[in-house]
Amino acid sequence: MSGASEPREPNEPSEPIERDEPAGPALPQWSGDELLGAVEAILMVTETPVSTSQLATVLGVPVPAVAEAIAALAEELDASVRPRGLELREAGGGWRFYSAPAFAPAVEKFVLDGQTARLTQAALETLAVIAYRQPVSRGRISAIRGVNVDSVVRTLLTRGLIEEAGQDAEGGATLYRTSSYFLERLGLRDLDDLPPLAPYLPDIDSLEDIDGLSTSEGG
Repeated sequence: MSGASEPREPNEPSEPIERDEPAGPALPQWSGDELLGAVEAILMVTETPVSTSQLATVLGVPVPAVAEAIAALAEELDASVRPRGLELREAGGGWRFYSAPAFAPAVEKFVLDGQTARLTQAALETLAVIAYRQPVSRGRISAIRGVNVDSVVRTLLTRGLIEEAGQDAEGGATLYRTSSYFLERLGLRDLDDLPPLAPYLPDIDSLEDIDGLSTSEGG
């Protein structure tokens, strides 16, 4: 008979059916305030900075919506009628809540009280040299500080505050630089946010004389 359809085999689907793979609990359709709260909740529990794209993926919303939510959160904190103990800051490639600088003494006492695993003065000085002179070899650091820094550099590597940055083109010594974890711990967006060094070391220009030293020492 004209126009009759062909018979189908048993269990043969008429059309392919597309199904989304399960991806955990279904997310609600966020309202403006709800999205604000969701972003705030994630940033409250994260131990590392979270990028806007990562937040957008997790929450199932466009990146611009997350960016607006972050801006609104920051504005709420800035406009608070009382001093707030935290601030929203971009650092280490993402966003995270940090304690407000005004309350740093209280936080420092709480965090460090009774702990012994803090950086020594030698480690802090070595880290400062690397931060401001990177990439730099152990030989150069030793020349600046006037002491051997091999063990201190190993400590900073173990803590994840510095990392290897290739080798010196002339002497082949290993070069070191600060890591993204360093930026995260200091709450910096990038190295440009480091405070100017000149006010603390007025004779910093004299360090340029060290540039002529061999970088092979302690490399």
